[in-house]
Amino acid sequence: MESSIDIKYQRENVLAPQEFIDVLKRSTLAERRPVADVDRIEAMCNNANLIITARNNGKLVGIARSLSDFAFCTYLSDLAVDEAFQKMGIGLRLIRETKIHSINAKLILLAAPAAINYYPKTGMTHHQHCFLLDDINDLKVSDK
Repeated sequence: MESSIDIKYQRENVLAPQEFIDVLKRSTLAERRPVADVDRIEAMCNNANLIITARNNGKLVGIARSLSDFAFCTYLSDLAVDEAFQKMGIGLRLIRETKIHSINAKLILLAAPAAINYYPKTGMTHHQHCFLLDDINDLKVSDK
């Protein structure tokens, strides 16, 4: 890799599913995303309303894909940086740009297991009160 790397950060309204899959595969995030299901990835791209990209000579090397109401909460669902471009501050800059674009909203994310120790170094606060529901059948509905 060349020594002078010029990264351009920008908000993008449209993200091609194949480009998203490619950067997920070049990061560690593809292990936890449905990269083999192009329709699902396309829906993820189309329904995100805050996408910040990091590009090197036009090539996508990092992405922060979020869902936001821009007033109360922004869920940063995917933060991925190409492994060849990691440890250059790209992830931190993507977080910063996401927060700038949703300045009044609280930024929320679920850390990937490999990144659990990364986020406290960025100044983000660890929050222990998160709950997940994957399967609707797991929801315990009371007849009361």
